[in-house]
Amino acid sequence: MRPPESEVKLQGWESLMGTFSVRIIGLGFGVVALLAVAALESATGQTANPPARVQERAAEAKQKPQAAPNKRRVAEIKQKLNGWTVGLAGGLLEGAPVRFATEIARVADDGDNLHVLPIVTRGPTENVADLLYLRGVDAAIINTDVLEEFKTVVPNVQQKISYILNLFPSELQILARPEIQSVQDLAGKRVNFNTPGTAAAYSGPLIFERLKISVEKRFVPHPTALEQLRKGEISAVVFVTSKPVDAFARGKWEGGYKLLPVPYQREFEEYYLPASLDHQDYPQLIPAGERVDTLSIPTVLAAYNWPKGTDRYLRVARLTSLLFDRVDRLHAPGFHPKWKEINLSATVPGLSRFAAAQEWLDRAAHARNVGSGSGAKPAESTASVQRSDRTLPNGRAEQRRREPVRLSPP
Repeated sequence: MRPPESEVKLQGWESLMGTFSVRIIGLGFGVVALLAVAALESATGQTANPPARVQERAAEAKQKPQAAPNKRRVAEIKQKLNGWTVGLAGGLLEGAPVRFATEIARVADDGDNLHVLPIVTRGPTENVADLLYLRGVDAAIINTDVLEEFKTVVPNVQQKISYILNLFPSELQILARPEIQSVQDLAGKRVNFNTPGTAAAYSGPLIFERLKISVEKRFVPHPTALEQLRKGEISAVVFVTSKPVDAFARGKWEGGYKLLPVPYQREFEEYYLPASLDHQDYPQLIPAGERVDTLSIPTVLAAYNWPKGTDRYLRVARLTSLLFDRVDRLHAPGFHPKWKEINLSATVPGLSRFAAAQEWLDRAAHARNVGSGSGAKPAESTASVQRSDRTLPNGRAEQRRREPVRLSPP
């Protein structure tokens, strides 16, 4: 039987009041707890996040003495990083020499035993100056005729610098307009030698001086100069680089454009070598079966002539030994194709070979002659692997090298 409606409502009211009472009691306990915490913080003088207290603790932390660095450990790290590092001056970022320098560094790198640093520079002239005077530069890729510029200020410059390796020839290549028949016809004409700092900008004018041909020299980028050549604004462009030049081989040069011959003469014997261009190099410009005589400027890996047995000498000696031992690695795909043409024993006119390089070649020749170690590389010489304690990096010998006393009076 269902209870009366009034009784049901009363029961509901009582249930609601009970729930409300429980909530009131819970809220009361929460208030009491908060008051207790506040009273405790007030008694101890602390607050939850007082800014003044945070600043005080930060100040205390700053005043605590820091652990002193391990000076010996720092010195060991410096010595490890610098002890067997060789600085190699390459050239302009867009040029072939800096690529050769980078590839030498890749192949000769031997972890803590040798670290080669290829350096981007301003070109072949600057590389010689860096090799002579800049601290940290022990080797450089140079064109040998650049030494001519230094003869007036460093009369014995060819005794200060030696070559490790004859890298590749840079051929003199002169493209002329149809009306020009010989290099002598360029006298008084406008001739472009590429931008300052390039091999053409230095070697080109020097060769014309030796030919006793005076021209109106221009120094604009080759792509611009080639357009000027087509328009008749200049009479010839001079390239000094490894053949073939893409602009000559792939461009359209009908109508009598030609590569001018430069016969080898006595005036060139000090720095240059005879070379030639043929139909295979430039099918459009040179008929089959014919050739154009010209010059080549040796591009070499050069070293400063440190006294034998000094620290800097031993670094370059190790670079030489590792490079010669591993030269076959440079024939692999991905490296410059000119590496396959390099002859370790090739000589360079006007320069003597670095002593450690000559010793490596002598050992290799001896091994072949006695018939021992067939196909094996000669071991790295004792001189190139043992460190010398007599001359530390950047020590007295390094300081003496970089002093300008080698310059003759003006």
